[in-house]
Amino acid sequence: MTRHEAYKHKAQIIKAMGHPSRLMMIDALAEGEKCVQELQQIVGSDMSTVSKHLSVLRNAGLVNDRKAGLQVFYSLRVPCIINFFGCVEAVMAERTQAAEAYSAAR
Repeated sequence: MTRHEAYKHKAQIIKAMGHPSRLMMIDALAEGEKCVQELQQIVGSDMSTVSKHLSVLRNAGLVNDRKAGLQVFYSLRVPCIINFFGCVEAVMAERTQAAEAYSAAR
């Protein structure tokens, strides 16, 4: 894989996470395997929307699915992806601190 292709794959993964509902699903799956109905309740969307989001996550390689009878269960393929959330939250905290410092200085 060339360096350009590697960046393209990284962008695909980040793009797949680029929706609040998908982030909520990833966060919920960090606690363990969940069925589609559980994820639907967490996200608060209709079943077809949740299924589309899960398809995006699966195609990006972020989640696995497992069928058990009529139910489909999802889990994180690589649980360390949740570490990315910590980095994003650190950026958010730094931005808040910078904005507060700017406001205090005015």
